[in-house]
Amino acid sequence: MLGARCLLLALRRCSSALCLKHPQAARLRVREALEAQEVSGDIKVQGWVHSVRSQKEILFLHINDGSSLESLQVVADPSLENRDLTFGSAVEVQGKLVKSPHRMQNVELKAENIRVVGPCDTLMYPFKPRERYPLEYSRQFPHLRCRTNMLSSLLRVRSEATAAIHSFFKDNGYVHVHTPIITSNDCEGAGELFHVRTLNKAQQPRENSLFFNVPAFLTVSGQLHLEVMAGAFTQVFTFGPTFRAENSQSRRHLAEFYMIEAEIFFTESLQDIIQVMEDLFKTATSTVLSKCPQDVELFHKYVSPAQKGRLEQMLKNKFRIISYTEAVEILKRSPETFTFQPKWGNDLQTEHEKYLVKHCGEVPVFVINYPYDLKPFYMWDNEDGPQHTVAAVDLLIPGVGELCGGSLREERLDFLQSRLEGLGLSDAYQWYLDLRRFGSAPHGGFGMGFERYLQCILGVDNIKDVIPFPRFPHSCLL
Repeated sequence: MLGARCLLLALRRCSSALCLKHPQAARLRVREALEAQEVSGDIKVQGWVHSVRSQKEILFLHINDGSSLESLQVVADPSLENRDLTFGSAVEVQGKLVKSPHRMQNVELKAENIRVVGPCDTLMYPFKPRERYPLEYSRQFPHLRCRTNMLSSLLRVRSEATAAIHSFFKDNGYVHVHTPIITSNDCEGAGELFHVRTLNKAQQPRENSLFFNVPAFLTVSGQLHLEVMAGAFTQVFTFGPTFRAENSQSRRHLAEFYMIEAEIFFTESLQDIIQVMEDLFKTATSTVLSKCPQDVELFHKYVSPAQKGRLEQMLKNKFRIISYTEAVEILKRSPETFTFQPKWGNDLQTEHEKYLVKHCGEVPVFVINYPYDLKPFYMWDNEDGPQHTVAAVDLLIPGVGELCGGSLREERLDFLQSRLEGLGLSDAYQWYLDLRRFGSAPHGGFGMGFERYLQCILGVDNIKDVIPFPRFPHSCLL
C-alpha cells in the first residue's frame, strides 16, 4: 500500500513538471484578447466565425464569442483552411497574439492551429456575413438572433443595466427580496391574469381540485409582497418577471416582462418616491453608457440616430413635475387632434403621454395626483374635495410614454377597510389589513418596466426587440 502511494506521488510530480515545461495555451475571451497589451506564449480563443476570407498567401478570419461588439482578427496560413471553416461555424483557434499592422485594430491572433468545433450549414443559415438585418426580421429566429451584432449588443446592455440597477439599490441600503411568481392576489385589480392550473397524465385540466386550495395566478406585480417585507426592513426591492394576459399586439406591451419594484417605509412624501425614481434612472443609465459605449452607439447610429441627444438631455436636466389636472388642461389647450379626447377623470392615453413630454421640452415628466376612481385600492387618499385624487405618480419618458408608476400607500386602516369593502375585496385582503393593525407606518413605492427602460436608452421602437424571448398574444416561440 505504501509503495503504491509513493508511486502515485511520483507520477503527480512528473505530471506537474511536464506541465511547467509545456504549459497549455491560456484561454482568453475575445474582449480580453482585444484589450491585452502583451501576452507571452500561446493563447486559445473560442467563438463563432463572423467572416472568412482566403487569399493566395494568407487566410483572414474574424471571430467573436459574445464578449465584445468588436471581433478578433485571425491571420493564418491558407493550409489551415478546410471546407467546414465557414461563416457561423464554431471554432477554437490557438496561436500567438501579436501587434496588428492595421490602424483599425491593436492586435491580431496569428494562428498556429484552427479546429472547427461545430460546422454551420451556410445555405440554410438565416443570416449572411456583413449583412445588417431589421430587428423585425431577426425576431423570427429567437434561437439564432443572439449571434447578430444588434442582438448581442442588446443583451450586453441588458446585462449591464441589470447589474447597475442592483448596485443602485445595494448602495442605497435596500434589501433584495425574491417575490413569488405564483400568487393568489391581483395587485392591480385589472383582471388580466394568467391562471395557473395542473394537468393530469392525460394532459387534461383538473376541474375539481385546486393545487393550492385557492385560485392561483402568475404575478402581475410583487408590490404587495414587498409591502410585507418593507414592514420589517424599511427599504426593499425586487427585480423579476411579471405577467399580463392583455390581448395587445402594440409595440409597448408584452405578456411576460421584467419589473423593478421598490417599497420604502417611514415616508409621508410623494416627493421622496419621485426622487428615488429619478436617481435610479440617471444613475443606472450613466453606468450603462460608461460600461457599454460601443453597444449603445450601435443602436444610436443605426436604429435611432436622435436618441443620443435625447438621452443626454434627460441626464442633464431635472425632471418636470405636473399634476394630472394640469396635464388635462395642457392637453385641452393643445392644437393637436387626439384620437381620445382629454377629459378630467379619464386615463391618459399613449398619445397624451407623448404630447405632454413634447410640451415639456422632451424632458421626462412626473404626473402626480390622479383621480381616485382611476387607481387601485392601496393608494393614499388625498381627501382633496370635489376633484377626489390619490397620491399617485407616473413617470413619462420621451419616445416611450409611461416608464414608472408609483404612489404613497394607504396605511390608515379605516380608509383602506372602507375602500376594500366598497370593492368587495375585504375577505381576500384580510392579511393586507393586518399589516395596518400591527405596527404599520407611512410608506410608498414604485415599479419600473425594465424593457421600456431599455427602449428608452437604445431608442428601440418595439418592446419585442429588447427581450431575449418575447411573449405576446399568439406567439410563444421556444
